[in-house]
Amino acid sequence: IRCDCKEQLKMSLDYIRENGGAVIYLQQEGRGIGLANKVAAYALQDVGLDTVDANTHLGFPEDARQYGVVPSLLADMGIGSIRLMTNNPRKIERLRALGVNVVGTIPMVVPEANPYNRKYLETKKERMNH
Repeated sequence: IRCDCKEQLKMSLDYIRENGGAVIYLQQEGRGIGLANKVAAYALQDVGLDTVDANTHLGFPEDARQYGVVPSLLADMGIGSIRLMTNNPRKIERLRALGVNVVGTIPMVVPEANPYNRKYLETKKERMNH
């Protein structure tokens, strides 16, 4: 409810149903800080910090996700290039740095924010270039 991950997953599955493709799901709760720390970050957001400042206040980078397993997963599936479903330019850079052939992107922009995720989505756009 506070993020857009559920909506983005649904959009991805709808796209794949129509066009083919695959979802690689990596367990990276809270941009890689884990569920317990995500809850702590939410508590900080409740007192006014945005999602980026909450993570850094807890001693984490704004995005701690790791993608090192992705190249071998793609190789195991026989996938040589991908069109990445993302709004995150850093995700594209990180995957390319690992040797993933990202030939394009498909934006996953959730059409409407709700009262619980509006600030989160604004922060991602303004501070994380989404």
